[in-house]
Amino acid sequence: MKFLTGTYTDVGTRKKTNQDSMIVMQAETTYGPVLFASVCDGMGGLAKGEVASAAMVRKLESWFMEGFPELIANGFSVDKLWEQWRKVIFEAAAKISAYGVECHTDLGTTCTAVLIYNNNFYTCNVGDSRVYLISDNIYQLTKDQTYVQREIDAGRMTYEQSLVDPNRSVLLQCIGASKYVDPVFTSGPAGANQVFLLCCDGFRHVVTASEFYQFFHPSVMTSEKVIAKKLKEVTQLNIDRREDDNISAILVKTY
Repeated sequence: MKFLTGTYTDVGTRKKTNQDSMIVMQAETTYGPVLFASVCDGMGGLAKGEVASAAMVRKLESWFMEGFPELIANGFSVDKLWEQWRKVIFEAAAKISAYGVECHTDLGTTCTAVLIYNNNFYTCNVGDSRVYLISDNIYQLTKDQTYVQREIDAGRMTYEQSLVDPNRSVLLQCIGASKYVDPVFTSGPAGANQVFLLCCDGFRHVVTASEFYQFFHPSVMTSEKVIAKKLKEVTQLNIDRREDDNISAILVKTY
């Protein structure tokens, strides 16, 4: 399996700084090519959100360079992967929290990530950034850890109500500012001619999943030049619809 990739980020219409961080990495293994990607959406006073998201991305980069090869050498298993990812997140949370205490400010970051390895995908999520899989349809692989998602799950709010609720961006968990962090992991089969979309909440607040499906359908994603063009088009659509958050996304096409 091989990959076409693209990334795009924009500060949006209101914020002065871009607090999102992203990473895309590829490597060759005995089981063929492997890809790892992550989007982290930082938040915090005194423009410290970008510090939190960058710290999380650096921890993930170190894991892919050091922890993942060790995982393969010792015999890959999904349980071992979850254990490694959980450790990476907890260590990053402690580091970010300590920095916040030192600076007398609260800061934190979401984290959503996907690993595509040996014909399977593995996702990790804390917060409200998302991973989508686009093939015959569009599937949301992660679930938001937010106030409105909790209310939807409890039957106290409809999806339509959640779109306009003033608390729609209130997180139940984030890395660094939450005392308790419980990352959620998922996995499933990965094959050729699929698209994985990773994005912060600013990329999908005012654009629907059905629109993502039309823009990013595998049949459309024929080259990295096309991927870059489509990501830019959807970013501009967000701006035209007055999205005021940072806007960031990664697109991965398998073939």
